[in-house]
Amino acid sequence: LAFCRGRIVRVPKGPLIRVVGTEVAIPCSVSDYDGPSEQNFDWEFSREADFVRIVSTWDSTFTSEEYQKRVGRGDIKLRRSSNDAVELVIRNIQPADQGRYKCSTPSTDATVQGNYDAEVQVKVISDGLSVSGSKARSSTSLRLSEGDSFKLRCSATTTSPEHTHLHVTWQVKSGSSWRDILSLTHEGKFQPGPGYEERYRSGDIRLDTGANDTYRLSVSQASSADGGAYRCLVSEWVRGADGSWQKIQEKGVEIATVSIQRTDVVISTSNVSVTERDSLDLTCNITTDRSGIFQAEVMWYFSASPDDALSDAQLLLSMDHDSVVSDSTLISLSHVDRNSYRLLVRDVDVEDSGYYFCEAAIWVPLLNGSWHKVVERTSAPVSVVVTALEPDYDVFLNASKTPKFSDDPTELNCRITNVQDTEANIRFAVSWYYRQRLPGDDAVAEELLASMDADWTLLPGDRGRERIQNGEIILSKKAADTFSLRIQWTSESDRGDYFCVVSAWSRHRNNSWVKSKDVTSASVNIFWATQDYTLTVEAVKLKPFFVAGHTFEMTCKVSSKNIKTPRYSVLITAEKPLTDQSNPNGTTRIISLNQDSVVRLEDWTDQTRVDGVVLEKVQENEFRYRMYQTQISDAGLYRCVVTAWSPGGGGMWREAVNGLSNPIQIDFQTSGPVFNVSVHSDSPTIYQGEVADLLCIVTTEGMPLEPDDMSFDVSWFAVRSFALDREPILLASLDRRGIVTQSRRNGSSDLSLERISPLEFRLRVHGCEDHDFGNHYCLVTPWVRSATGVWQREPDIKAKPIFLSVKMDVLNAFKYPLLIGIGLATAIGLLSCLIGYCSSRWCCKKEVQETRRERRRLMSMEMD
Repeated sequence: LAFCRGRIVRVPKGPLIRVVGTEVAIPCSVSDYDGPSEQNFDWEFSREADFVRIVSTWDSTFTSEEYQKRVGRGDIKLRRSSNDAVELVIRNIQPADQGRYKCSTPSTDATVQGNYDAEVQVKVISDGLSVSGSKARSSTSLRLSEGDSFKLRCSATTTSPEHTHLHVTWQVKSGSSWRDILSLTHEGKFQPGPGYEERYRSGDIRLDTGANDTYRLSVSQASSADGGAYRCLVSEWVRGADGSWQKIQEKGVEIATVSIQRTDVVISTSNVSVTERDSLDLTCNITTDRSGIFQAEVMWYFSASPDDALSDAQLLLSMDHDSVVSDSTLISLSHVDRNSYRLLVRDVDVEDSGYYFCEAAIWVPLLNGSWHKVVERTSAPVSVVVTALEPDYDVFLNASKTPKFSDDPTELNCRITNVQDTEANIRFAVSWYYRQRLPGDDAVAEELLASMDADWTLLPGDRGRERIQNGEIILSKKAADTFSLRIQWTSESDRGDYFCVVSAWSRHRNNSWVKSKDVTSASVNIFWATQDYTLTVEAVKLKPFFVAGHTFEMTCKVSSKNIKTPRYSVLITAEKPLTDQSNPNGTTRIISLNQDSVVRLEDWTDQTRVDGVVLEKVQENEFRYRMYQTQISDAGLYRCVVTAWSPGGGGMWREAVNGLSNPIQIDFQTSGPVFNVSVHSDSPTIYQGEVADLLCIVTTEGMPLEPDDMSFDVSWFAVRSFALDREPILLASLDRRGIVTQSRRNGSSDLSLERISPLEFRLRVHGCEDHDFGNHYCLVTPWVRSATGVWQREPDIKAKPIFLSVKMDVLNAFKYPLLIGIGLATAIGLLSCLIGYCSSRWCCKKEVQETRRERRRLMSMEMD
């Protein structure tokens, strides 16, 4: 391919057949060349032998003398289409231009390879194409109505000596440009123009051929877009030497000018405003110049929006082309004259506000007696506004009952006055609102208490829902024009402004109710003067001196002011010393008595003295507290916490004010023994699995006691950390009766707690694990029997913790894993030897053929 590559000059394959008087363009191109991208071209012409130079792209003196005038006038010129292609253009070609045309390119290659020129034969034939209208040369005018049909004809013949085909196209011009309607191509195919495909498939546009070389265009269902000038455009085509079709000439003639009278549908009234209960009158006018027999089909539509599609609108009423009207009660459709149709809507409602439009269709009779719809139009929507009839009335609010004190009833009446322009279809409902009054000009939004709808159904608001459900707020309708709001028990939170809103509801044709008007009353202020509640509580100790084991007794006297028929609830509290471990917060709630005289134990946890505390009501304002068999641990400050209650609504009690009494101190002066507690262990560091022994040792100082007069509650605790920064965990406890209680454990170790002497208690941890480490201590509660035989509880004593460390025995920990490893290694080694032996003995045995040696005795050389 590299050796065969060279410059190639191409012209069309001849002969080229052209018609005299037409414009001819002969292309010439070059490829596979070297040098600059833009190439030059020379054209020459020959009728018989010698070539005459015509024109060149690079040499202005190239043109011969006989062609200089035509080249100078522009009748012959070169038109460059690209850097490597030009066209020789000859305007108004004549028979003398028939001959051979040669296109040549000057060489720009390094070596001469390929062809540098090419020739093409041009044949000029006479003009035999004739195109004419149906009658005269001048075009006719047609005036048609929308939906009519029309036909246009043209004649086209050719007397060309060559075998040519005609291409006929019907065109229309409604503006400045021509549009193709339908064509019969030179290949005998029908081709609709852009936008006419659907009409061609439906048969509304046809192209028929007739006698005497006529071509007839038939248009049915003409629309306004079909108006304009129509022409018949005919082109003559010939098949070239390369098999392709080439257009050699084209002629056209205007046939007719068609004007289409548009059919319009208009509603005579523009925007309409009517009053509720009146009638709505609309007329649909059809504008058409159709003079023949036709009937109109009319449909009226309603839509809430002017932009809604026809499918989304509501069909009100219709009349078909036989003047049959669909049935309706309040809507009627009548035929006023030939082109006018009236819609009458009686007793209009607010819901009839919206947009109305009519759709009209024109029907014409056919020869077979049937009717055919030729055109259909929809009018522009007309806005209709229905003004509601609003009743005229006033609203007056007054308070028939106002509270003087808290919990008194309040009653408000909302009355409708000066009622005018109301009908039987008007119904009144009420809504009640509350607004809190603040000092200054601060605005507060109103809160809805309750409202009624058109059916007088009660709808509670957020503020009054619970109280309405409980019956504390009652809403009623006393008369046709009076609504009432009653608060059974008015509280201080109810003080403020109240107002009512009366709504007028109108009933529509579909029996639905629509609110038409709201009227708000003036506000009424509910307020009464109040004084602050005062409460005084005094505590008195009845026995100034007593010892442990005796009964402690105190009374609480209460006095109050500005509280209506109060009742009191009493709570006895004790403030223990901070050294008391049972209550680190300092204050203990012991016993309480509510306003209904119901006694309840609060935080009293001494199960041995469940009946040891009593609180009773002596008088209406006096209460007495007793504590039997007092203990040393009962020392502290005792107070009465009193709450005053006033009767509220519905038999409920409302908290008014709280009061706190003066403290009463219980302090025991004793010279008994002093107890000390310590923890000891002979081996605080142990290994896993061993037993840890911890001793809790109690020592006494001061007055000696017999062992039978002492008893101890011992509890062991552990803190699983080095720095005592975690919560202690109860391990086990031993009460003074000898009952041992253990807490639940997660590990495998076990505990035992025993008393080994009157003052020594031992805790043992069996099978210690690593999670048994930590600080361990004991908490001892001493009990001492007094001279009267009563056991007294002494304050709790906490021992200093001792740290228990649990280590791991490395030898015991690795003994079993080592034995198991050695055993497994020995077994695997023996198994490997067995497998190797068996493999070599039976699996991999190889047979070896040895040469058999003969066994002969040596012979002497003489015998050999």
